[in-house]
Amino acid sequence: MAVLTPTGYPKARRISFRFDQPESADRKYFVDGDMVFSHFVAGLSGSFPPGEESFIRSVRRIADRITDPTLKKRIAGFVGQEATHGNEHRKLNEKLVELGYPIGWLDTEDQLRRMLRIEGAVSEMVHLAMTAAAEHYTAVLAERVLTSDEIQSIPAEPEFWNLLNWHAMEELEHKSVAFDAFRAAGGTEGTRIAVMAAMYAITLPLTYGALAVSLARDPIARRRPLRVAREAYSLFRGPIFRGLLPQLAQYMRPGFHPDDIDTDQLLSHWQTELFGENGVLVDHLK
Repeated sequence: MAVLTPTGYPKARRISFRFDQPESADRKYFVDGDMVFSHFVAGLSGSFPPGEESFIRSVRRIADRITDPTLKKRIAGFVGQEATHGNEHRKLNEKLVELGYPIGWLDTEDQLRRMLRIEGAVSEMVHLAMTAAAEHYTAVLAERVLTSDEIQSIPAEPEFWNLLNWHAMEELEHKSVAFDAFRAAGGTEGTRIAVMAAMYAITLPLTYGALAVSLARDPIARRRPLRVAREAYSLFRGPIFRGLLPQLAQYMRPGFHPDDIDTDQLLSHWQTELFGENGVLVDHLK
């Protein structure tokens, strides 16, 4: 087992989740039988492996500019954790594709080529600023997932919650690494805020659009428009999205740093809950 070291840098855990178990094998709407919430989570999971690989490439583009040995170790831990996240989500995504979720296109060679073209069209500092901003998104969502009893009480397949809670916890462990790498490599406040402003502007349209396309490709959802409307209303009025935009907007405040949001106690609780002596996921470690 690995946790945050005394010097504060994350190290990757060698872990394996079990999505071939009978309880996770055949229930399509795995989040409380809610088709909209399930499609939303499936879309997130589908985007994680290629997204996290892009994050890794962004910090590697500026690796030669980092001289601080502690930051170098934090970046190495960040890369290890993100690579493991991608590997484990791919296992979940294979199951989700089998269940009929249209997410396979997000993690293909064609999609990788498109992402590489986009990355090549921007400077290394803009690419890293995109990663730092995205890490703020994941840290805010992680804090919500791990703090909210309302979210934790949502019935779902047990191994799905195991994966989600582990991923959220590690996002908090490395939430400021890309940000600090951006600053150390010479990134400016103007670039940081401008990149986030652009990402912030497309957050809801992109979320709505991707979810609508996914649901439109689900024959059951097409036959039940009233149910879809009711569940969509519940999702966007519920604990995931309620008050989300103001939290994300904190990042655009001049002088902001991810560690301004104190999650140390929350992180310590979940490290013990998942990987302490009687932790829920100790038996998942390799």
